Amino acid sequence: MDRLLNQLVEKLQNAHGKNLRSVILYGSGASGDVHGVYSDLNVMCVLDKIGPKELEASEPVFKWWREKGNPAPLLMSRDEVLTSSDCFPIEYHDIAERHRVLHGEDVTAGLTIDDAFYRAQVEHELRAKLLRLRQKAAGVLSDRDLMLRLMADSVSTFCVLARHALLLAGHAAPWPKREVVSQLREAFGIEGRAFDMLLGLREGQTRPRSLDPSSLFSTYLEEIAALVAVVDRLER
Repeated sequence: MDRLLNQLVEKLQNAHGKNLRSVILYGSGASGDVHGVYSDLNVMCVLDKIGPKELEASEPVFKWWREKGNPAPLLMSRDEVLTSSDCFPIEYHDIAERHRVLHGEDVTAGLTIDDAFYRAQVEHELRAKLLRLRQKAAGVLSDRDLMLRLMADSVSTFCVLARHALLLAGHAAPWPKREVVSQLREAFGIEGRAFDMLLGLREGQTRPRSLDPSSLFSTYLEEIAALVAVVDRLER
């Protein structure tokens, strides 16, 4: 992982020179909760200015990074980092709490996060991801392997959102996904059985053949819906 990140930084430096203010790793890569094919590396690239020229310079680097199985870096100007925390409270909380500076300054140091729309963003993301999960599942319900892959791919995102639901409700919000599920059980009474089974699949502890995709999906949807209901009831 470190070798790949060093290559990314070198390519970004070559592409942007002195305009490159900072490169920051965040998400599961920064928290150490990485599990092979199911995990990717999230990186924020901060420039002094961003225009068509900078986007053109970024294109080959971003293409290379995506070919390595990672999402394109989050490209922002320094001014955007300082003024947009009210729009992206989920992302800013994650970055501020757990990140690793790969190059340049720590642009998140001392950053004040505006939580005015925090609850609404968590609910919006939960509902949007749930709708998307249903849409995708409708096309692969008869294929057990694709169904298991779909659920295993999605559970990490729902664990992240569950962690933010815990934060919103004033509960302890650990980073490891297994601990998040355990805390859901304790704080909200959400059993999290499907979450645990899917995490086991991601971690290689559960064999795919031991799972019934149809039953697992039904339980998974129920647990996600329960989480949505919890966030919906939180004080606005």
